[in-house]
Amino acid sequence: MHDRIPIAAGQRSAAACGFSAVKATGGAGSVVRMLRLVLPKGSLEQATLDLFADADLNVRRMSRVDYRAAIDDPRVDDVRILRPQEIPRYLSEGIFDLGISGRDWVTESGADVVSLTPLGYSKATDQPVRIVVAVAADSPYQSADDLPNGVRVSTEYPRLTGRFFAERGIEADVQLSYGATEAKVPEIVDCVVELTETGGALRAAGLRIIDTVLVSHTELLANPAAHDDPDKRHAMGQIATLLTGVLEARGRVLVKMNVPAAALTAVIDLLPSMKAPTVNELYRGQGFAVETVVPKAVINTLIPELSDAGATDILELPLAKIVH
Repeated sequence: MHDRIPIAAGQRSAAACGFSAVKATGGAGSVVRMLRLVLPKGSLEQATLDLFADADLNVRRMSRVDYRAAIDDPRVDDVRILRPQEIPRYLSEGIFDLGISGRDWVTESGADVVSLTPLGYSKATDQPVRIVVAVAADSPYQSADDLPNGVRVSTEYPRLTGRFFAERGIEADVQLSYGATEAKVPEIVDCVVELTETGGALRAAGLRIIDTVLVSHTELLANPAAHDDPDKRHAMGQIATLLTGVLEARGRVLVKMNVPAAALTAVIDLLPSMKAPTVNELYRGQGFAVETVVPKAVINTLIPELSDAGATDILELPLAKIVH
């Protein structure tokens, strides 16, 4: 038995198809639009819109700069696209029920929100971002603990930064930055506390990372009161299933093949499957049909190896979702 259901690209999930049918027929199982959703504008915007599109939750708006949007989904009543810095606070205050932001802004704001699930994507990669301390490349300081009292720090995260230095017994002059933070070292400040995904922008600005304040994942967040409502919580969970299903499928493919009985063991031993592969006997005992999900990164070496081991009629299929 498999604990995930792979959905090939080009097919809609059963849940998505079911909701479309219910909505169209207006039957007894109709879902009332109930969730007010807020999505991040800025660096996470396009990656978030792409994720929702892949999850069959297409976000529609009049123009790329419009802050109001809509999703043709029976669970979603209203959609806004706003700055991720503000989203945790809006969720905490009950202005929205469900939203996406980073753990960095949840921590900075101190907002009371429920984290439904981490979402494995950032602006350009599937890795979390880091909030780091960076100094000039030729600075003598090797870690944040080396920084002296009175150190001047520029950051877009003043509360997070203040707590970080206070925990180390360092009296820091924390200055709120409104952008171009990395350009202020060393003339204006001694160091910066800045978000980075790859470190490239900091290196390009002549800075060197000496410490990490926080590792931040993009997260699906909820207002606590809305999450306590059984109907809303159920709808939130269904949306989370679609989003995580897309992320789980990224970087994986479905491989199907026919294998003669004499080669079955050799072929199975080659498969880096998520679970035990599915094996079905062919008509009249003419071998076996084998299928499994494997990382896309290994497919260039795996397919020739499977062929060498005796597999035939090998198919590689893209996946849209893998649902746990």
